[in-house]
Amino acid sequence: MSARYIPLLVVDDDPAMRRLLRTSLTVQGYRVFEAATGSEALEIAGHQAPEVILLDLGLPDIDGIDVIRRLRGTGSMLPIIVLSSRGDEQGKVEALDLGADDYVTKPFGMAELIARIRAALRHRLQEQGAESVFSSDGLEVDLTRRRVLVRETEVKLSNKEWDILRLLVIHSGKVLTHRVIMQEVWGPNVDVQYLRIYVRQLRQKIELNPQRPRHIITETGVGYRLRSAG
Repeated sequence: MSARYIPLLVVDDDPAMRRLLRTSLTVQGYRVFEAATGSEALEIAGHQAPEVILLDLGLPDIDGIDVIRRLRGTGSMLPIIVLSSRGDEQGKVEALDLGADDYVTKPFGMAELIARIRAALRHRLQEQGAESVFSSDGLEVDLTRRRVLVRETEVKLSNKEWDILRLLVIHSGKVLTHRVIMQEVWGPNVDVQYLRIYVRQLRQKIELNPQRPRHIITETGVGYRLRSAG
């Protein structure tokens, strides 16, 4: 996906961080808008129509969590990537539960950030016109036929295993929190241990090495991500 002319909003109260991101992302072909506060971010998002937001959670007026809440409250599906401090698992989980698409932990490498931006944009395009067949690194999932192939060999999944994999496929490349997955698959008031058991069983069936999974990636303390192709 070419980044040329894609408008992107950087929201961070640290001028040095904004300058670094502006310089690095402009070189990659993005058109960068900047905001130092949550209020500025909401105003720019409403008037400049960025295609993705990089959002720091620790803002001086409206915090990043509230910015996400307000954007999603208007029905906006704009991709949001949270820039979080190391160890702020609670903030990451809350942001993702409210509708953020991904997070990158500071300090981060630009190559990683660019990859996350591309994945978020790709995921949004998939949601707008989702393909019925997911294919990545030897794994093929046909959502219409409810069929799973691993290295061209069909594997059988239980209903719950299928429900989890289907959800991950629909949101491939995006982090899904434990709560979101459990709510969708089981409903409220389910122990996270049930999810861990089923993910373990699913990995036994679709991973070449379940101890070093290449498809279903654990986001420690947060949830799971299905690695997408490309």
